Amino acid sequence: MSMATTTIRIDHAALPDHFDRSRPNAVAEAIETALREDGVKADASDIFSHIKIELPTSQLPAASTVLAELQLI
Repeated sequence: MSMATTTIRIDHAALPDHFDRSRPNAVAEAIETALREDGVKADASDIFSHIKIELPTSQLPAASTVLAELQLI
C-alpha cells in the first residue's frame, strides 16, 4: 500500500521579506530543515517559479503549523 503524498507550492513572489528571493535553493533548504526539525518528513525544492514541498499527507497538520510559523501560510 502506498502512502498518500501532499504537494504544496509557494510562489517565489509570495515569499515573506525575511526570505532571500534571490536564493530560492537556500529558501527551499531552510523550509525543509524547519519541517524536518519538527518531525515532518518533507522534501522541499526550488522549481522554476515556486518552492515545491512534498510530504506525507498524514503530516499535513504538523507541516501547516511550521509553515504558519515561517509566515508562509
